[in-house]
Amino acid sequence: MAEVAQAAQLSPVLAQVLINRGISTAQAVRFFLDPESQALPSPLEEFPDLAISLELLETAIQQHHKIAICGDYDADGMTSTALLLRALRALGAQVDYAIPSRMHEGYGINDRIIEDFATEGVRLVLTVDNGIAACEPIALARELGLAVIVTDHHDLPPQLPPANAILNPKLLPEGSLYSGLAGVGVAYVLAVALAQQMGQTQTLVTPLLELFTLGTIADLAPLIGVNRRWLQRGLKRLPYSEFAGVKALIQVSGSSSASKQAFKPETIGFRLGPRINAVGRIGDPQTVIELLTTNDPVIAQTRAIECEQANQLRQQMCRDIERAAIALIESNTDGSLDPLKKRVLVVIEPDWHHGVIGIVASRLVERYGVPVFIGTYEDETQTLLRGSARGIPEFDIFEALQFCSDLLDRFGGHRAAGGFTLAAQNLPQLRSRLSEFAHLHLKPEYLKPLVTIDAQAQFSDLDWDLYHQMDRLQPCGIGNPEPVFWTPQVKVLDQRIVGQTHLKVTLAQDSSKSEDSFAAIAWRWGEYYPLPERIDVAYKLRENTWNGQTNLELELVGVRMPNSDPAKPAPSTLRSPLLPVAEPTLNCPEPPAVSIQSIDWQPLERLETLLPTLSGNVLLYGYQRPYVSAQDLTGELVYDRPRGPCSNILLWTLPPSWTHLRWLLALAQPTIVYVRNGVPKLPDAETLRSQLSFEIVKKP
Repeated sequence: MAEVAQAAQLSPVLAQVLINRGISTAQAVRFFLDPESQALPSPLEEFPDLAISLELLETAIQQHHKIAICGDYDADGMTSTALLLRALRALGAQVDYAIPSRMHEGYGINDRIIEDFATEGVRLVLTVDNGIAACEPIALARELGLAVIVTDHHDLPPQLPPANAILNPKLLPEGSLYSGLAGVGVAYVLAVALAQQMGQTQTLVTPLLELFTLGTIADLAPLIGVNRRWLQRGLKRLPYSEFAGVKALIQVSGSSSASKQAFKPETIGFRLGPRINAVGRIGDPQTVIELLTTNDPVIAQTRAIECEQANQLRQQMCRDIERAAIALIESNTDGSLDPLKKRVLVVIEPDWHHGVIGIVASRLVERYGVPVFIGTYEDETQTLLRGSARGIPEFDIFEALQFCSDLLDRFGGHRAAGGFTLAAQNLPQLRSRLSEFAHLHLKPEYLKPLVTIDAQAQFSDLDWDLYHQMDRLQPCGIGNPEPVFWTPQVKVLDQRIVGQTHLKVTLAQDSSKSEDSFAAIAWRWGEYYPLPERIDVAYKLRENTWNGQTNLELELVGVRMPNSDPAKPAPSTLRSPLLPVAEPTLNCPEPPAVSIQSIDWQPLERLETLLPTLSGNVLLYGYQRPYVSAQDLTGELVYDRPRGPCSNILLWTLPPSWTHLRWLLALAQPTIVYVRNGVPKLPDAETLRSQLSFEIVKKP
């Protein structure tokens, strides 16, 4: 470790990170920290069909043939389309584009688009971020006399389409530096090679790097090989963008900075990318194409504001669908939505917008730790379902969909994510088949999300020098994640819920010199409040500016109960967010004193009319209490156990003891308590015995 630290001029903690990731030789460290020092083969040597692609494009430009681009409605597809539009227009091409309707046509080039192109006199078709599996539409194009270049990065189907040329990194030799390209990366390779062939390198190569950077990071492409090399340049360039649309998007997203420092991937991943993607999910992709291709600042500002508005609507849709999905899962009584029993979740509801259900699927994976297949009905008759899937590392989504292919009308995707459509009558079989596949491929221990640990650190190691050294590992993301440190035996000095769903914590570690303490944030962990008094923590190091002061902060990504055996080796993973190593002993100490006089007590009569009138968080408690929609609430709806302050407690039945009631009041700190009149009907002895049979143990 000392040798790597000295050679790279890094702290021992970061040197350990590189070693643990297999970057342990002087040459490997040099190539990683300075990708430009590694020789890069010409793309003409790597992509077998690049030469014929250039010939087709140059001929079309010189002979003034119409060229048409078929893009996709996600950030990768839209930035790819905009990139090639800019490049081809700058080179004198007659070029237009089309993107299929997400709502009515779904992913990829189709017969309707091909027929429209042919009617418009198009002679050359380019697909971007799609086309590799479009055998029938591309065969139709060839029959109609159109030449086709497929540029895509998705997995190869058993039969390749009959295109004139195919550019796909999945066709490259193993270990190629180009193998991690997203769709926009393939488009960039093609545009740069064409610009070089036509003598326009200086006017195109560097500006187009901005769109490559946006699309690559937004598509979660692996930040390795040429991606890492080119992104280091692109992230430095974005603050100085020459494109009116990119500048406007940076402004409306709040990403502009007077210092003009290089962007980090999270600026794109959490600010710019979502605003682009939101339009593709619930709006018209033409908005983004105009944003990224216009040179008019007024048009750019208008389109950027439209992206911002679409993103705000998308966020609200995601919140509503996520709440509804959680309520559906946790109210299920027949076991069909039991994540531990089924090892997979299949959640279907009408009226969900299928443009955003993929995002919700990812959140449910985080919450339940199992693969999630989520869908909604395509039509009013509820005969056709359309869904999205998200997985965990040990589960291959595309392979799972192939396992169910006889039940599906269409499907596609890759290991981590996918999409599908099926007849509603096949839903019960799909649930059963996916559960069967999950039981074949997932061991029970896989069903809790784990956080990979890079290196152990003491709080005394965490300083500004370490934080700035971490910049040398950038860009970080898929394939090169941000370092995750872990520290054992940390004390929780203070904790509170902020922003309704997040957990703010103050942590300290004992040391011989002093007690080092740090503020920490745990996103979407409000439901795990309160954390135990002492824990092991996994975290990322963050810079946080508040009220003009900038401090280092920890972003918690995993915690566990501390290991009492100091001789036990350090973990490679920690549970996320909390998995105790043993069940704690049940106890019921006296609650803190509560002022009953400060609480307004009201009768609970009509629940459905009361809920929409409440403001703040709501706790619904009691035996046989219903599950209800939280759609009209301004705050969060929780059941039975308060996770933090709740302005309103709704007692469906009284707690079993005064101590229990006092604990509810102390934890929730309500201003109003609504009490329902009436006593629920209790089960008879035989029914109770049947319901609890899973807990009854026969003694020998």
